[in-house]
Amino acid sequence: MDDAKSEQTSLIPVADRIKVSSVLNRAIKQYGKNFMFDGNDETCWNSDQGSNQYIMMAFNVKVKVSTLAIQFQGGFAGKECRLEGGLDSKQLRHIQDFYPKDINSCQTFSVDHDEEIEHLKIIFASSTDFFGRITIYKLDVLGTRCE
Repeated sequence: MDDAKSEQTSLIPVADRIKVSSVLNRAIKQYGKNFMFDGNDETCWNSDQGSNQYIMMAFNVKVKVSTLAIQFQGGFAGKECRLEGGLDSKQLRHIQDFYPKDINSCQTFSVDHDEEIEHLKIIFASSTDFFGRITIYKLDVLGTRCE
């Protein structure tokens, strides 16, 4: 097995700042970004309506991302999505597109990108919801730290 793959771990603990495009009705105590990472199946991040919802992560070390794991609520899943990354948050480059299914189960997406990054942006260009809302119960970014 490849060493880089065997050392794969969650990169969420080294994400200093996590920003989201919006929160439904600005109700962060009910639907805030932290609920994607709390391990509770009953809580979630719920975006407000509108297209191009996103999640932006800034890591405190350089990382190499290898896998993205997302659990949407069916009916509120991303349809056309893309990853962008880079060392500078203002100069992100396209990493890859991905197309989740409109299901409740956790979905994993391999990330074919070998460059070190400090910023990752997950963009939901469209949603299965007519109003463009996104609901995520679980999000994890797996990869390696390049310390």
